[in-house]
Amino acid sequence: MRMHRAWILGLLAAFTFPSDAMSDARPPRHSASGGLRVDNPYAGSTGYVNPEWSAKARAEPGGERISNIPTAIWIDRIAAIEGTPDSQSNGPMGVRDHLDAAVASGAGYIQFVIYNLPGRDCAALASNGELGPEDLRRYESEYIDPIARIMSAPKYRSLRIVNIIEIDSLPNLITNLNVPQCARMKSNGGYVEGVTYALKTLGALPNVYNYVDAGHHGWLGWDNNFGPAAELFAEVGRAAGMDNVHGFITNTANYSALEEPYFDADTRIGGRLIRESRWGDWNPYVDELSFAQAFRARLISLGFDANLGMLIDTSRNGWGGPERPTAPGMAESLDTFVDQSRIDRRIHVGNWCNQAGAGLGERPAASPAPGIDAYVWIKPPGESDGSSRLLPNDDGKGFDRMCDPSYGGNERNGNSRTGALADTPISGAWSSGQFRELMQNAHPPL
Repeated sequence: MRMHRAWILGLLAAFTFPSDAMSDARPPRHSASGGLRVDNPYAGSTGYVNPEWSAKARAEPGGERISNIPTAIWIDRIAAIEGTPDSQSNGPMGVRDHLDAAVASGAGYIQFVIYNLPGRDCAALASNGELGPEDLRRYESEYIDPIARIMSAPKYRSLRIVNIIEIDSLPNLITNLNVPQCARMKSNGGYVEGVTYALKTLGALPNVYNYVDAGHHGWLGWDNNFGPAAELFAEVGRAAGMDNVHGFITNTANYSALEEPYFDADTRIGGRLIRESRWGDWNPYVDELSFAQAFRARLISLGFDANLGMLIDTSRNGWGGPERPTAPGMAESLDTFVDQSRIDRRIHVGNWCNQAGAGLGERPAASPAPGIDAYVWIKPPGESDGSSRLLPNDDGKGFDRMCDPSYGGNERNGNSRTGALADTPISGAWSSGQFRELMQNAHPPL
């Protein structure tokens, strides 16, 4: 077993989600192996704080205010499974290192992002991966199988291991088939088969909780996306085994506001509905909480467990600071009213890369709303979404113009400016400027 220097454990901090009487009263759910899982892995449990992220946060002015909050570990390439071979290195920890540290710190749960599908992120160059479109067997044998072997060790059985499964993959098969790479992944079955294999293999472990990525309201909220997406997820659930899907997550690494307090899609201004506005764009949902709860109901109707849990990533959707509205707008013009009133300050709901003005959102909390297992910080604040210009790298990360603040946009963001920050590094790399802005614009404030 590899050991890291003792100071690593000194960075660990406990963060306990309050237990929820309703969640604890629900019956346990069976795993594919016949073991029992708790209904909500976050309830009454202490979260693992990634010491590598925590050290970066603490090194920023004021960063100690949030450096003890649990964030997820992203396993975004095969090499990340083992981390740095040098046992004396301060470099990247591997999956086993994090699990050992979680046990040593007394944590009750740990969060990983399973993120290395063949042809990954077919519509976003900034987060392309190392495996080609036809590398499904490598994904299974060199990526998922080794992760499962490590997680299956008896010494980790007391840990609740939460896996966020392949963000952006299945949603891309619903909306972006006009992109050649996405069409290819649809036709070769790589995403569906890869996600199915990950769910079945990891779900066989009784202490593993799989949550599948379900995009966000500004992606799958429209009726012609909402229904087909739910059907696709149900198809994958049936193939993988419904017991291997503990729940779904929305807004992963995104910026959609948790709630819009001053309007919903059916609010009328001057006789017109909010959904008719330029911002609303006929979407029935204006925020993540309403979308997640509605999507959960649809998924249950298609055969998922009645206790299906939802997670919402709130790491960067606070939108606080001086630009945050404190009351409904007063304008009689629909578009002006919406722009005066909305919490989400993005130029367009389709903008996703390193958004200027964003702030930390709700702190992680268990059972915060009906049907929601937890608000979580899956995207570690301060880690870039992508580089603002082309930067050579060995991680397979491309350059996406949606991360360029000078870009005028495309059809997926209404040909709008990107709203991205300047001078940002490749996805996953530390962005000090972004981290400080997130703290400055946090809501609730720090």
